[in-house]
Amino acid sequence: MHIHDLHVTILDLMGFDHERLTYRYADRDFRLTDVHGRVIRDIIA
Repeated sequence: MHIHDLHVTILDLMGFDHERLTYRYADRDFRLTDVHGRVIRDIIA
């Protein structure tokens, strides 16, 4: 598991869509999870 996967999983549990959660810096949109990350359902159960 990558650290981005953990961040995405935590954001998913909090009800956030990590792909829509962005901030603008230097005229470019950045995501907190960068371009990686997938929800790991195995650690939720």
